[in-house]
Amino acid sequence: MRHRSRPLAALSLAAAALGVLLGATGGGTSVSVTVTNLRNSNGVVRACLTGNAKDWPDCKIAGTSQKIVVKAATSVTFTFENVAPGSYGIAIAHDENDNGKLDRALLLMPKEGYGFSRDAPVVMGPPSFKAAAFQVAGQPVSQTIKMRYMF
Repeated sequence: MRHRSRPLAALSLAAAALGVLLGATGGGTSVSVTVTNLRNSNGVVRACLTGNAKDWPDCKIAGTSQKIVVKAATSVTFTFENVAPGSYGIAIAHDENDNGKLDRALLLMPKEGYGFSRDAPVVMGPPSFKAAAFQVAGQPVSQTIKMRYMF
């Protein structure tokens, strides 16, 4: 009898894991973001949401983030859908010339606007993932991010 229960237990565990994976891609909740303090309506606002600290803040690792691009205005709102429970950070950029990148002066300082979830402070580079991270559980989440400009 014991030898039969192990395959059933393994099958149950596999089914539970599959359910978690399916929930992560289609059964999560929403994260609504309002971006304020844009200096103009030129270009677009680029946003990325990631739960992977190693992918922070660039969101370049395939499959670990969601990205959204919206037309710029003095204030914009957008929503990340199907976000699984966990810890996440959001990075935004006001790509005023819509060239797909955050333009910089002297190779370091951003010439265009930027911001982070939890209004995480910026000191000599982007904040840590931990400083920007917020929790997503079963209920929808809202974040307000103030756009910042150095120039």
